[in-house]
Parts: sequence; C-alpha cells; structure tokens
Amino acid sequence: MSKKTVHVSETPATQLLRQHKIAFTEHVYDYVEHGGTAESSRQLGVAEHEVVKTLVMQDEKAQPLIVLMHGDRQVSLKELARQIPSKKVEPCRPEVAQRHSGYMVGGTSPFGTRKTMPVFVEASILELPRICINGGRRGFLVGIPPKLLLDLLAARPVHCASAE
Repeated sequence: MSKKTVHVSETPATQLLRQHKIAFTEHVYDYVEHGGTAESSRQLGVAEHEVVKTLVMQDEKAQPLIVLMHGDRQVSLKELARQIPSKKVEPCRPEVAQRHSGYMVGGTSPFGTRKTMPVFVEASILELPRICINGGRRGFLVGIPPKLLLDLLAARPVHCASAE
C-alpha cells in the first residue's frame, strides 16, 4: 500500500494504539497543503472512500465533537445535527480545532486527542474491511479495522454522508 518505508516518530495517536496493544500499519506520504484525502489516497494507492478524515466540529454551545467521514464524502451538517441531536453543528476554525485536539489541521487523529470529545462515525465506514485514518501528523495515516472506532473511541454511528 505505502510506497515508502519511512518510520514515523511516536504521536499521541500511535502511543494510544500501542498502549491498547492494537496492531496497525503505517502509511507515510508527502503532505500537500489543501491536498486532503484525494492526495493521500492517490499517493498511497488506496481508494479515497477507505481514507477516513477526522473533522473537529462544534455544536451551538461551542462544545467540540469529532466526525469521522469517508474521504470522498462531505458531512451533511443538518443531518448530523438532527441525529446527535443538536440545534446546529459547524466546523471549528482551524486554531480552535487545534486547541481541542492537540493536532495541527491536516494531521488530526481521533486517537490521543488533548480533550476528550464525543466521536461520531459515518455508519457505512464500519462496513469496510480496513480503513486508513490520520496517525497524528501531516503525511501519516494508520491502517486499522474500523471496528476499533467503536471499541476504542466509543464512536457513535450516524448517517450524515453526502456526495462531494
């Protein structure tokens, strides 16, 4: 899958995975500003649908939450708000997201965040055999079975995907 065999130093995400004795694969790629999941999937030769993005959002009370979404899909904010339930959900500004997660935008992992936040996962992600998700650094994904999102993060499945 990965064309590089570069070792990436520990991140809070990989520390948490190792602490829980979870096997994962490391996938390093050349980070491209605003390249997103299209760029990582292209470089790694992985379907963009299997690359999961970690989005830090907030509700109407400015309470942070994490949404895990397929790389080739967008979050329907209205549908997400209806399901969680909340009056309104919106993306956090990059500096606010970084403050909540402890990660730079573009390198946000749902594992090992600075603040404990509720995690919501697009339900169809859980049907995939394996996913690649950010490992806590720009240009670094980890491959895991999606069931770990439920086991380790207590992620709540939602149906809020819309086409890009």
